[in-house]
Amino acid sequence: MKKIFLGLLLTVFLIPVHAQNEEYAEGAHYELLSEVQPVQTGDKIEVVELFWYRCPHCFRLEPFLVKWLENIPDNAEYVPIPAVLNQNWILHGRAYYTFEALGLVDPLHGKFFDTIHKDRRQFNSPEEIADWAATHGADRDVFLNTYNSFAVNSKIQFANVMGKKYGITGVPAIIVDGKYRTSVSMAGSHDKLIGLINFLIKKAAEERKT
Repeated sequence: MKKIFLGLLLTVFLIPVHAQNEEYAEGAHYELLSEVQPVQTGDKIEVVELFWYRCPHCFRLEPFLVKWLENIPDNAEYVPIPAVLNQNWILHGRAYYTFEALGLVDPLHGKFFDTIHKDRRQFNSPEEIADWAATHGADRDVFLNTYNSFAVNSKIQFANVMGKKYGITGVPAIIVDGKYRTSVSMAGSHDKLIGLINFLIKKAAEERKT
């Protein structure tokens, strides 16, 4: 009787694990890149988000990522990359890398999203973005100089190259450990995407061991 009970107990515990593994399927919920890309995060599993500030889907995903980052797995690191799918996207890509260079991502990244999507404000030039940043504490001249700097130019070139190597055709797109590509539509919902990211982090970590 005791053996039967233990057998049933093991079955109860094993079913959820099996179900979790079967919940996400390659080709349906995520894709393996045709060529694995190097990561920037060393021993940590890299989680790249490719985004565009004017993308409403990226805006809707943002609060889910912010919440996830509060409890990001210890073995993972988040790396945002502004997508450069065409010339028009460079303006906003440069804005992000300028925020980054000046240490303004935390105070301005979310506000910039909100200003575009909640306040319906259009930004069509570096000067307009610099004026906006100045109202939030940035030095306008420093902002513009940084926006046009060699460092930001290099970052934009990197974003352009990586977008092509990742094979993205739309945003937001998530790349885990330089090898797995997924999105909200592939996962099924924002919540499911967060679960899928965590699943892929564990999968990539296990694969690094072998």
